[in-house]
Amino acid sequence: MGRRCFKGNRRAMQHFPEKVKRLWNGWEIRVLVLLSLSLQIILILLGSRRKYTARSWIRVIVWSTYLMADYVATVALGNLATRQGDYFEYNLQKSSKELQAFWAPFLLLHLGGPDTITANSLEDNELWLRHFLGLVVQLGVAFYVFFQFWSNSALTYLAIPIFIAGIIKYGERTFVLWSSSTGRFNDTWRRDRNPIANFAQITRETLEKQQHEPNNDTYQLLQVVFLFNIFARLYVGVVFDLQTLKDNILQGKPAGDVFDVVAMELGLMYDLLYTKAIIIYSRLGAFLRCICLFCSVSALIFFSVFVNIHAYSPIEISITYVLLIGAVVLEVYPIILHFWSDWTQLICSTKLKNSRPKCFNASVSPHSLHKHKRWSESMGQFNLISFCLKDMCTTCIKVDKLFRISKFLEKYQNLTSAHVDLDLKEMILKYIIKKSDQQDELREHENKSDIFQRYEESDIPYHEMAIAARGHDVLNGSERFKDFLWTIQKVEFDHSLIIWHIATDICYYNDLRNCQLKPKISKYLSDYMLYLLVRCPSIMPKGRGELRFRETCVTAKSIFESKRNMICSDNHGNRKIKKACEVLLQEDVLHTNEVNADLPRPALADGCKLGKALQELEYEEKWDVISQVWVEMLTYAAARCKWKEHGQQLTKGGELLTHVCLLLTHFGIGAQFRAYGKPYP
Repeated sequence: MGRRCFKGNRRAMQHFPEKVKRLWNGWEIRVLVLLSLSLQIILILLGSRRKYTARSWIRVIVWSTYLMADYVATVALGNLATRQGDYFEYNLQKSSKELQAFWAPFLLLHLGGPDTITANSLEDNELWLRHFLGLVVQLGVAFYVFFQFWSNSALTYLAIPIFIAGIIKYGERTFVLWSSSTGRFNDTWRRDRNPIANFAQITRETLEKQQHEPNNDTYQLLQVVFLFNIFARLYVGVVFDLQTLKDNILQGKPAGDVFDVVAMELGLMYDLLYTKAIIIYSRLGAFLRCICLFCSVSALIFFSVFVNIHAYSPIEISITYVLLIGAVVLEVYPIILHFWSDWTQLICSTKLKNSRPKCFNASVSPHSLHKHKRWSESMGQFNLISFCLKDMCTTCIKVDKLFRISKFLEKYQNLTSAHVDLDLKEMILKYIIKKSDQQDELREHENKSDIFQRYEESDIPYHEMAIAARGHDVLNGSERFKDFLWTIQKVEFDHSLIIWHIATDICYYNDLRNCQLKPKISKYLSDYMLYLLVRCPSIMPKGRGELRFRETCVTAKSIFESKRNMICSDNHGNRKIKKACEVLLQEDVLHTNEVNADLPRPALADGCKLGKALQELEYEEKWDVISQVWVEMLTYAAARCKWKEHGQQLTKGGELLTHVCLLLTHFGIGAQFRAYGKPYP
């Protein structure tokens, strides 16, 4: 009896995996094609959202979905190609074989990807040759499946329009990746070395013509088009004549409008680098889009009319309808988005004949365009003192410490964000205009030796001197402020940044009860610049910023630990940080910090010294100099980041640093301009 039961159990264990195998073989391809369609829907819904949102979960979902989409579609297509024998082995119906073969061109359609995202990063564009090889291979596999199950049924002929749409979509993706690759993109925009030499004259004449017309917004859209022409060529390293921007059309515009224009430009650049915009907004692209839509709709209609659904499995018929409807939705939804995009508005208003803007007359302005969010309008925040205090006043064991992953996670802890409001935009624009005016004054003076000596770099061209300062101009503006030049001169940028970050915190939390506009702006910029130094070092000037930050944190943590009872008496965030700042100003702490620090000039000690000195100034005077120093540091860092790095940041909701860099170039401030009469390098 027992032996019989044992044999029965063993026989059941042997048959159980076989049943599971049969079940999986029956559902494997069904699950894969539905998963492939689901991934495409996620990409088309979220692919473009990373342009105007800085939320990490959006980027994580888009990144993982982007990587999975091609893999799942490829596996499903390969699975279809190897299932002929399985139908007979597992006694599946022939009708099921034919219907599942009809799914092959849909997978090819999915491999073409949505219009809203073709590349997750700039590096993906460089892999266009791999995608071209994938197009050839996957197209061959799809045709193999198609011809293996060829018959005279209506289902076979209905696969042809889906094949056409799939080939078009996959071909578009490969072409766009090639067009957006570094080499091809540079060649495209460098063909005309100086396309708008008469820029100021044309815009002035156009404005004069439109003054007597009812629509006086023409000049506004014209500025977007012309400025994007400049930006796209600056992105690929074209050098412009300073005369081009002598009469800057952004002069006199409100800060909000100026930043809107810049945001529109960056949005257009994002579309060129990461979406199918380069072909969609052309005549060929519109024609191909009509063909794809016609193929998808016609396949859905004829399938509903001519295919006998009772001859097939109800489950597979349902899946087929989902694929057909999904194909139509994947075509219709992008078309709706295109109607509301900046590209379509520009094209319809100006009667563009090409896929990229050129010099032409216009009839609407950015104000008359639809209002939608073009970038996140946020800046990351990271505070050194808050980071050092994050787990000092708690006794629980942290999970990250338990598994020793704290070093990996520490950059992502204590990260917040702040809104880039109009007051900050006005302060930045005011500073850039001031620098532009100073540059014009430098051009008018033959003797500039005294100014060169201020920067101790006599070989700096005058059009680059406006971005050579990272606090020099502000501190040189007053005899009292010159006492703080030691924080800037002969000190690396990252060291100077940490000094002023600590000093700003000391002053801010001391004046917390009387916190007005400039202290808040200074605090936001201080935490934003440290966020860039720690979280985005690639877009900051080269140096040892991360190492210096760690060394400063080690010193600060040891000091805070020695004063643990005083700091942890109140766990409220702001009050705890305020007590930590008070600890840093104690004489014994300052002395210990300076003596025991390993660095020749410890950043923490210098920051405390600066903070104590700034406290002696009047409130308005103190925060005036602090805010101006941070704006100057911001422009200094913005002008020293390569355009490629700025292009990478477009996928993260956009950076304030990128907007500032583009503003600098539009006002003729930067290294990509030549003096009058000098040849191009």
